[in-house]
Amino acid sequence: MPSTEASKAIINPTTIAEDHIHVVAAIIWSNPLRQQFLISQRQKGKHLEDYWEFPGGKLEKKESPWQCLQRELREEVNILPNRASPFMQVYYRYPERNILLDTWLVDEYEGEIEAREQQAIMWIDITQADDYRFPPADIPIIEAIRNSGKAGT
Repeated sequence: MPSTEASKAIINPTTIAEDHIHVVAAIIWSNPLRQQFLISQRQKGKHLEDYWEFPGGKLEKKESPWQCLQRELREEVNILPNRASPFMQVYYRYPERNILLDTWLVDEYEGEIEAREQQAIMWIDITQADDYRFPPADIPIIEAIRNSGKAGT
């Protein structure tokens, strides 16, 4: 990923454009030691198809980020988060849309992880992240995980 792409991101923004799409995504840890997290591959025909990302989706009207997180994780990977905490927000301007990516750390959940939308999913550790193509908005999140000690602590 060229550094110019990641440099377009605004971390934990205080103001954003009104026409943005609010996306809530989960950093789902495989165990309490936070050794691996779940990623999923975007489907063909969608914006940024074939890129890898954190599971999640668009916030619906009158829905809180927590409600969105619960709904999206149930729909996409068959789990219900029991314990999650806000991690960071990234505002990113793609040529065709502006997004606010609202990420949450998920340490506890009910259910067995399974791909429910025919998407590829896999567990990776932070040292493997550079082997996958992530959307530019996700790069600051990967860097924050790598630099914050949130992985493997």
